[in-house]
Amino acid sequence: MHTHSDTLDPEDWDALRTQGHHMLDDMVDYLAGIRERPVWQPAPDHANQAFREPLPSGAGSIAQAHDTFMNEILPYAVGNAHPGFFGWVHGGGTAVGMLAEMLAAGLNANVGGRNQIPVQVERQVVDWVRQFFGFPATASGIFVTGTSMANFISVLIARTKTLGVESRKAGLTGARTRLTAYTSAGAHGCIAQAMEMSGLGSDALRVIPMNARFEMDTQALQAAIRKDRDDGLTPFFVAGTAGSVNVGAVDDLAAIAAIAQENRLWFHVDGAYGALAMLAPDLAPRLKGIEQADSIAFDFHKWGQVPYDAGFVLVRDGEQHQRSFASPATYLRRETRGLAAGSPWPCDLGPDLSRGFRALKAWFTLKVYGTEKLGQVISKTCRLASYLADRIRERPELELMAPVSLNIVCFRYRTPDADRINQEIVADIQESGLAAPSSTTIHGHLAIRVAIVNHRSQEQDIDALLSAVMRFGEKRKVEPERWQGVGDAG
Repeated sequence: MHTHSDTLDPEDWDALRTQGHHMLDDMVDYLAGIRERPVWQPAPDHANQAFREPLPSGAGSIAQAHDTFMNEILPYAVGNAHPGFFGWVHGGGTAVGMLAEMLAAGLNANVGGRNQIPVQVERQVVDWVRQFFGFPATASGIFVTGTSMANFISVLIARTKTLGVESRKAGLTGARTRLTAYTSAGAHGCIAQAMEMSGLGSDALRVIPMNARFEMDTQALQAAIRKDRDDGLTPFFVAGTAGSVNVGAVDDLAAIAAIAQENRLWFHVDGAYGALAMLAPDLAPRLKGIEQADSIAFDFHKWGQVPYDAGFVLVRDGEQHQRSFASPATYLRRETRGLAAGSPWPCDLGPDLSRGFRALKAWFTLKVYGTEKLGQVISKTCRLASYLADRIRERPELELMAPVSLNIVCFRYRTPDADRINQEIVADIQESGLAAPSSTTIHGHLAIRVAIVNHRSQEQDIDALLSAVMRFGEKRKVEPERWQGVGDAG
């Protein structure tokens, strides 16, 4: 006879239900009261020690594991759910997305393929994404971990298109030509990594200089393509950036699209966070040209506020996308009925066979909020960046380090030894728990970098950050001896 003890199901479902409600209440309380917490705090020894225990062989209790989560994990996360988190381009997540993630986990669907509605949910979101960007019905798309993977997939598709589908078998050794790719000096490092992983090598990536607005210099791009052609190489791929990681700049996508078309290059857009500006009517014109892309990579977990992780790649030529990944047998034939029906499957469009149900939290987010509301939130983050830039200009002690294009502001506190002092100010603010900016280098100088991505952030959070910069800057300036080396102790 079947007993619970020989499965992993609970002996007492009602007790589990009670515990589950308690866990859900804790997370709703966490999100509802997030503003009262520090943005980030360094983990004390007891928290680190809690995760250096031996492998458990006997059973424990879910209540104890949950206590450990509440006491040793939850308070010491990176803090991107907090409205004062400005360190990196991380979305804030939502309670709706959290609940959708729970449903997806309960269903435990493997969305690599098969005849099941979770695959249809992903196809529904793919269709909506086509509409974001004005892509044809023949375009294809797939959820991935994030834009690093999406950029990699795009390089692989472009490589397969250029060398022919037989290159999947013969590899690069069979290629009669050397391929070259192009991106801006302001592009994310994962473009170079994609070239390395694709076997083409990062030496084959031409890094094009930027203009004064931190956008790719399109004349330099044309010159680089010409030179490679003259040298007998084969230019095949150009990646424009919509929302650069450092300053939030948007390349002139329409100009790059024209150059790509003229030179028969695959035109890819790394829109990790910026591509979703298409949902905001006041920002969408800034992305003019994106609708001409051959592929677009972006993250729902940034400006889309979907919980991590939910990256996405959209490919104009769905046939080419499939040819680049499907195994020849599956590309030609799938069953027409039963569980093996429903070709093509998501696993025919990327390297993953095992795939979580990422589409559900994106579907819930779009269904519950709608594109209008999401667009308003995206616009608001850009308005807050303008508000911060205006406050910086009003203060003689502060200076802007780069033009504010979208929602990222780079500035610094004016002082002798500015690079060191501003680095200290950033660490001081992070450790205070008041806010979490990061730092970056602009024209060789250290800048305080504020990326406003979270839907919860308001003017009061910008004001709190600025007053912290002023306060810690003042302290560092008047007490350099006392503070000397504090930030270097580690």
